[in-house]
Amino acid sequence: MNFSYGLEIAEKCSECTGCRNGFFCKLSESMLQAMDDVTHKSTLPAGAILFVEGQSPRGMFVVCSGRVNLSTTSKEGKLLLLKTAEVGEAVGLSATISGLGYEVTAETATACQVSFIDRDNVLELIGNYTEFSLQSARFLSRGFHEAYRDIRDLMLSKTSAGKLARLLLSQSSSSELELREIRIPSMMTHEEMAHRIGASRETVTRLLSALKKRHLIRQDGPTLVIRDRTALEALTI
Repeated sequence: MNFSYGLEIAEKCSECTGCRNGFFCKLSESMLQAMDDVTHKSTLPAGAILFVEGQSPRGMFVVCSGRVNLSTTSKEGKLLLLKTAEVGEAVGLSATISGLGYEVTAETATACQVSFIDRDNVLELIGNYTEFSLQSARFLSRGFHEAYRDIRDLMLSKTSAGKLARLLLSQSSSSELELREIRIPSMMTHEEMAHRIGASRETVTRLLSALKKRHLIRQDGPTLVIRDRTALEALTI
């Protein structure tokens, strides 16, 4: 068993004992083996750049462990964090298929292990394996759905409080909606939340403090707990 940056390193996808629920983890053994044949694995510290917005696509990365932030920057230099990719998700897949420049900048939010597949091999996997093609299509479709939802939420919420409330609610799964309290583990930092809603870190800290005083949320160690979902939803209107 190998370790790097405190991570347990999997040498092959087909032998990985970690999470198997991610889009590009829950494939058949034969498909995972085919990916292993063309994959280059690496471990990276937090803050490493996988690719930058506008760069010609070299290929895609699958997150094996850790988290990767996807962001875009305005002409004025304002950063907007669009998404945080989790284990089993691909980054750079859309640009790799289209051949156009990467739409976003991908930077490791934590220490990560990633699997890189160059563009020629990605296109070959899509052409030769129906399973890989369907999983890629499902992943991209989900990504577009999330993008439309995020754009809608940002446009409909006129205040930073409303945008933050929508962001917190979006982190819970549909199966949790009927629970009295919704627990969100591994919550983003205040700075990451600020970049997601287009506000300052100080604003996010102030808004979270106000939500705690109103007993809408509470902090339970590293877990953020939504105590009153209905009241939080009311802020988004």
